[in-house]
Amino acid sequence: MIDESRVGAWALPPGVSAEVALSEVRQLRAGDRPTHGGRLFAYVYDPAVPGLDELAAAAHRESAHVNGLDPTAFPSLLAMENALVGAAGRVLGAGPGTTAPDVVGSVTSGGTESLILAVKTARDAHPEIAAPRIVVPSSAHAAFAKAAHYLRVAMDVVPVSPDTLRPDPAAVAAAIRPETVLVACSAPSYAHGVVDPVEEIAAVAADAGVRCHVDACFGGWTLPYLRRLGEPVPAFDFAVPGVTSISVDLHKYAYAPKGVSVLLHRDPARRAPQYFAYADWPGYTMINPVIASTRSGGPIAAAYATLRHLGDDGYLRLAAVTRDAVAGLADAVRGVDGLRLMAEPESTVVCFTATEGGPDLFVLVDELTARGWHTQPQLSYAGLPASVHLTVTAAVAPRVAEFGPALEDAVAVARSTGPVRLPAELASLVGALTPEALTPELVMGLAAGLGLGDGSGTGPLPERMALVNTLLDAAPPSLRERLLVEFVGLLQRPAWGSDG
Repeated sequence: MIDESRVGAWALPPGVSAEVALSEVRQLRAGDRPTHGGRLFAYVYDPAVPGLDELAAAAHRESAHVNGLDPTAFPSLLAMENALVGAAGRVLGAGPGTTAPDVVGSVTSGGTESLILAVKTARDAHPEIAAPRIVVPSSAHAAFAKAAHYLRVAMDVVPVSPDTLRPDPAAVAAAIRPETVLVACSAPSYAHGVVDPVEEIAAVAADAGVRCHVDACFGGWTLPYLRRLGEPVPAFDFAVPGVTSISVDLHKYAYAPKGVSVLLHRDPARRAPQYFAYADWPGYTMINPVIASTRSGGPIAAAYATLRHLGDDGYLRLAAVTRDAVAGLADAVRGVDGLRLMAEPESTVVCFTATEGGPDLFVLVDELTARGWHTQPQLSYAGLPASVHLTVTAAVAPRVAEFGPALEDAVAVARSTGPVRLPAELASLVGALTPEALTPELVMGLAAGLGLGDGSGTGPLPERMALVNTLLDAAPPSLRERLLVEFVGLLQRPAWGSDG
């Protein structure tokens, strides 16, 4: 007998049919950005290969309940992980017959986990250093800052040139201290798509006896293929002697579903500190190569099936299609008065900003969104102007001819609209406000003033974000962080009264 008096208000709604549950998911998905079709320039990677989604979903289903915690219990997952690591190593200049024949690695949930583990491995390789540090360019992915925060490692940031958008290797060398355990560089940087001077940075790291990690999460699967297509890709992989580890995301340009990344180390000895082992309790001895213990085999199987299906020839073809799309989009930007490229494209990114007298970029982003083009605005930072980032995938290629006229029209409307002006009270507030001074009431008022629902996070999000981006752009980084934490916190609240 069920004692209904003990159920209380916490009881879940009654179960529904599979059809109803799937219908609810589809209804919720209807409000998302389009993941296919070549009109979303961030977050997703679409090769536009017929049948690939179905293949990956079927492979995921086959291994969704397999647990990566114990490879001896599920040897299928071990075999697929080893295959993915081997494939990544071959793409990145390792394996038999190379100068890096002993490369090993691990499959992680994404680039952030790969970078956290790279920092953790470097830190734990030097237990004698009480206060470890890492050296990164200011253009390095924010996941390095997350790793430093989580692992209590100090981070020394080297600025990038406003002209080249790259760090000076001499400045990197000067930043290395006796406590430095890792030097990082990007191939390419996410924001602007330029490849750091990896050879020079790896050399100064090696001279100091410090590990060098190349964050190739974004470009590691495309740069080698672009090189084979004749593009002038600088050396960045294990062919560079001082490179000790590399990360590459398979859910980016290997076109696997989220979330699968690979962290590679030049040899097993360098990987050893990555593991966590614990036997001092009455349960099973825990041995983890990555952060998670239980891991679904679904994403790994989906990635394995994707790589096996596309193969080397498929990736070479997709890289060629993407390269041509990048060139077409860059030409479209060059053809619009008031815009300029932040850098000449050398990977799969087109990044542009406004010239003096050009359109307000945040208004332009809204105008592009209204026309069905979803781009990624980037705020100004340390002398670098605000910019618009386009992650280009193979699916974009058929849309390139449409983008140029849409961009011209959006720029014309943005210019006629004029720049966003913050209300006087908001402008004065952001100029004087400190993160510590934010109160819940103040956050609610700011959110409401910016059109973020009623300020409680329960109302609809604004269709246009120029005012929000303008406010954030006017704020220093520490205040941006706190404001966004508070705003996102307002959104991430359960709907207690909902049945779904």
